Amino acid sequence: MQQESQQQQPQFQSYQQNGPQFNHGTHELFDLHEVLAGQINVLDQFMLFRTFIQDQKLTAILDRQYNFMLEYYNITCESFRTGQKPLRETATYLIPDMTQPVYGMHPAPPKKPNQSLADIKDAGISAHMLGLIKSHASLLAMATPEVTNPVVRRVLASQIQNFVEMAYEIFLYQNQHGYYQVPQLAAPFMQQMLDAYTPAAVGPQMPGNNGNKSFH
Repeated sequence: MQQESQQQQPQFQSYQQNGPQFNHGTHELFDLHEVLAGQINVLDQFMLFRTFIQDQKLTAILDRQYNFMLEYYNITCESFRTGQKPLRETATYLIPDMTQPVYGMHPAPPKKPNQSLADIKDAGISAHMLGLIKSHASLLAMATPEVTNPVVRRVLASQIQNFVEMAYEIFLYQNQHGYYQVPQLAAPFMQQMLDAYTPAAVGPQMPGNNGNKSFH
């Protein structure tokens, strides 16, 4: 048995010394491929959407988010390939001219699928943009806890909040133009929902741990 363990030990050590670029688990490799492929898909879709946008404000949002995502794609790709800290620092996405949402509902025509390319409007384009950003934010949130490489994990984790901000920026654009309406409950029901939970007392009496009990 000692001879077998001695023969196996050098193999394990040589595996550990393959260098930082191999500092990834198998599950992580597949997740990162899915994340990077998803980022490419979002970028390519944004490029296609740009040809149909009519509102310059929506074009500015698309361009700002595209450039931000492209930079993050490069950072993710670099840290994934090298296993080390990327040369470029991660950034924070900021929404310029933040506004308050408009609450309430107003009459709007029913929706239906486009009958031709001439029917493509900014309402639909912005909805597609929002869906892509929200989906990728979910993908990042699911993939990040599976990443064993500490650098790559932090790069992915830092993107989640940024994608949330980008999604909120598109929501605000849709909300301001009446594409995304936000209904509210009547005041008594709203208050009832707000009062449904209350903070817990600090320092609750925790039960003892079964591991500390002695059995005879």
